[in-house]
Amino acid sequence: MTETSDERFIDNIFVEMCDRLNRAGIPVSRGTLHFRIQHPQWLGARILWLKGMKEADIQTFGYGVEDTAQYRSSPIYELNSGAGVVRQHLEPASGDAPPYPLYDELRAEGHTDYIAWPLKHTLGKHHIITFSSDRPGGFNDDDIAALADLLPAFALVSEIRLKNRLARTLLETYVGPHASEQILAGATTRGSGVTVGGAILICDLRDFTGISDMWPRDDVIELLNGYFDAMAEPIERHGGEILKFMGDGLLAIFPLTKDNACQDLLSAIREAQTAMAALNEENLKTGHAPLGYGIGVHVGDVMYGNIGSRSRLDFTVIGPTVNVASRLESLTKELKRPVLLSRAFVEMAGCETKLENVGSHRLRGLSEPIDVFAF
Repeated sequence: MTETSDERFIDNIFVEMCDRLNRAGIPVSRGTLHFRIQHPQWLGARILWLKGMKEADIQTFGYGVEDTAQYRSSPIYELNSGAGVVRQHLEPASGDAPPYPLYDELRAEGHTDYIAWPLKHTLGKHHIITFSSDRPGGFNDDDIAALADLLPAFALVSEIRLKNRLARTLLETYVGPHASEQILAGATTRGSGVTVGGAILICDLRDFTGISDMWPRDDVIELLNGYFDAMAEPIERHGGEILKFMGDGLLAIFPLTKDNACQDLLSAIREAQTAMAALNEENLKTGHAPLGYGIGVHVGDVMYGNIGSRSRLDFTVIGPTVNVASRLESLTKELKRPVLLSRAFVEMAGCETKLENVGSHRLRGLSEPIDVFAF
């Protein structure tokens, strides 16, 4: 508790604790932490330490793992069902031991003893901590008492780190990694922000109102999720940051601090188009019409920061650059072209010869027309 203030990550603290336990004469050969995490993809994570490891191994578990036979045949299931402790001597093998595959695995790895407790956090939430020994005879009574005495202190230390990680995960999930970093660093006052250069991409699904009126609710949600996967995953894979989902649309920025930002945006669009084509093939197989979309792209300076009311803020980008990207997205409906890009972006990306110039167009809110290119 007194020497962990400079360490952010619980896995590093756990490794150090297990090493110190061994130096203190408590024969820990293996330790694990099992945490539930609030993540859109993962139900939980396991942190594994083995004697001699300098860094822990971290493995995530998807939703649905609690319905598997592997989980139900484990001491973790027993603890989550209300057991206060699970203890099992592994050598010699006991005929009355529960037939948990984990015990056979531990025995084969040379461990002689196993103990697991719930790690109690605030308001009844709990996680799991386990220790194994490879000493002949396993843990003695003093070892068990020492480990049990550590639990309240470790629970406090782990809860602080876990809540910090959960806060970061939730912010990354809802506002993106860069915005979450800014918010956690203290950018929480209205009007706080910076001017940054960025390539802006705005995407919108076509005819969504008609689809949402005609399709069952669950089908509409599934359709939207598939569409956003097709669009969002390439954007994030190529270094873009999705700032918000707006109904059936999204707003993303590729910061110009990265030299290849414009090329990365074009690569993301190519991959998104391929993913949308595959999605539409599946939609046709299920009797649904293919989905149309429009993408507008522009580049320039934007104000990046907090905007909103006194008590409810949105961390986003605003400015003329965003407006032009939005107008180009709207123009895709008129020109019947799915992707339109401004000359400013095309020149910065150096891709004019690879695109089609579709003429000069006057956009709402702009005094002068701009040259527009189709992807």
